[in-house]
Amino acid sequence: QVQLVESGGGLVQAGGSLRLSCAASGRTFSSYGMGWFRQAPGKEREIVAAITGSGGNTYYADSVKGRFTISRDNAKNTLYLQMNSLKPEDTAVYYCAAVVGGYYRMTFKAYNYWGQGTQVTVSS
Repeated sequence: QVQLVESGGGLVQAGGSLRLSCAASGRTFSSYGMGWFRQAPGKEREIVAAITGSGGNTYYADSVKGRFTISRDNAKNTLYLQMNSLKPEDTAVYYCAAVVGGYYRMTFKAYNYWGQGTQVTVSS
């Protein structure tokens, strides 16, 4: 089992940057595929980015390609999401999630463990 705790959200102006972190408990962090999801009010939870357990493969939603970067430090049991050139439409609660098996999945229902979420608000 793994516990996930996000941090780094906040209020930022359009064009600004934020870096989200997700600290994981346990000694087998590298065996989990990881994903960042977001959910805006009245909308479904959507995948933003994902990464394999080794960090060798990544996925980005089209809406964030070229602006967001997902990474992980398995020695520190931490997942990151660097968000640059933020837009008002990026406003949402951001969640990190872990899936057993080392590879990422595209749908939120496939993930086994979730953090509590961190609010990101981008003002225009």
